[in-house]
Amino acid sequence: MKFHVGFEMTYECVQPTPMLLLLSIHFERASDLIRPDALSVTPMVKTTGFRDGFGNWCTRLVAPAGKMRLSTDALVTDTGVADVVAKDAKQVAVQALPDATLPFLLGSRYCDTDKLSDAAWERFGRTPAGWERVQAICDFTHKHIKFDYLKASRTRSAFEAYQEGQGVCRDYAHLAIALCRCMNIPARYCTGYLGDVGTPPPYPPGDFAAWFEAYLGDRWYTFDARNNVPRIGRILMARGRDACDVALSTAFGSNKLTGFKVWTDEVAEQQVAVV
Repeated sequence: MKFHVGFEMTYECVQPTPMLLLLSIHFERASDLIRPDALSVTPMVKTTGFRDGFGNWCTRLVAPAGKMRLSTDALVTDTGVADVVAKDAKQVAVQALPDATLPFLLGSRYCDTDKLSDAAWERFGRTPAGWERVQAICDFTHKHIKFDYLKASRTRSAFEAYQEGQGVCRDYAHLAIALCRCMNIPARYCTGYLGDVGTPPPYPPGDFAAWFEAYLGDRWYTFDARNNVPRIGRILMARGRDACDVALSTAFGSNKLTGFKVWTDEVAEQQVAVV
C-alpha cells in the first residue's frame, strides 16, 4: 500500500523571524520513502537541521518579512496492516522499567498529572493492569471528550480537557497520556499523517493527527483515544512528552498562519511512478 502525503503552510511575518520546524517524516520510516519529503521553502532561505533529544528531525530557518510558503510532497509505502492489538501485554513495574521510558512517566506542559492523579486512581485503579487498563483509559477519553474543530485551543491541558469535555485529537492524546502516567504506565505523544483507509465517508479536510504510544511488556504500542479503533496508514513524524515537544512550528517573533493544507491519499498501484 502506498500513500501520497504532504502539506502546504503559509506564514506572514512582520519582520525576519527565526523558526524551528518539526515537519519531517520520522527516521524510522526512512526506508519506506519512495519519494522523499524534502522541505520546500518559498522564497528560498537557508535551512539547517538537527536531531532533538527524542530523535525527531528538526529544521531551523529565519523566515523573511512578508509571506513564506513551506511544503513537502512525499510518496510512502506502508504495510497496510492496522495498529497492533496485544491484549496480553503486561504492565511493567516502575522499578523494572527501562531508563529511557522514565521521562514518559512524569508530568509535562500539557499532561498535568498532578491534577489528575486522584481521578485516575479512582476510575482505573480496579481495572486489570496492562493492555486492558490502557484500553479502558482510551474508552473513557473517547467518550468523555466531544470532538469539535471550533473548540481547538493551543493552551488547553489534559486536566482542562477533562474538565471541559471538548477538544481535538491532541486533547484526546494529552488526556489519555496523562491518565496512563498517573497509573504508572509510560506514555508518549505522537504526531504524523493518518489517512482515511478503512473508514466510511464523508471524510474531513486533511490535517495532521495526534495519537500516543504506551509502554507495555517490552515495547511501545500505538493507541488512539480519538478514533479508538486500530487504523491503517499511520505515518509518524515526531514523538515527545506532549505537543509542546513536537510543535509543527515554533516562531520566535510575531507571525500569522494564513494558509494550511494537508493531504494523505492512498495511491493505486498503477498510479505509482518513480522518477
